[in-house]
Amino acid sequence: EVQVVESGGGLVQAGGSLRLSCVGSGFRVGDYAIGWFRQASGKELEGVSCTENGSIYYADSVKGRFTISEDSTNNAVYLQMNSLKPEDTAVYYCAAAEDYLSMLYAVSSDQRTGALEVWGQGTLVTVSS
Repeated sequence: EVQVVESGGGLVQAGGSLRLSCVGSGFRVGDYAIGWFRQASGKELEGVSCTENGSIYYADSVKGRFTISEDSTNNAVYLQMNSLKPEDTAVYYCAAAEDYLSMLYAVSSDQRTGALEVWGQGTLVTVSS
């Protein structure tokens, strides 16, 4: 079964850091574009970041604070989140797509498109003020 599992969420004070993990099973994350999305309670889905083979995109809202990276040894993609703000509070989801351009479109347009073949269950990040 092809799936991704997110972990690493939790409660942190404003200004703190968290690292989210997205571990793939049934496929190699290096062969897919991996993206991070988030959804705050009562709000619409927001694309955060995506990567494939060195290509990286960040939403303006997280640029300079978040870093996405790939770990082929552990078949994982990480999202290092620094200088967290209360407005970063959300459920964070990981997704996989076969091609980077499709993932880039989904992330940059804040859409869960049909190209996102795999979607995780999410991990909750809460940033207190």
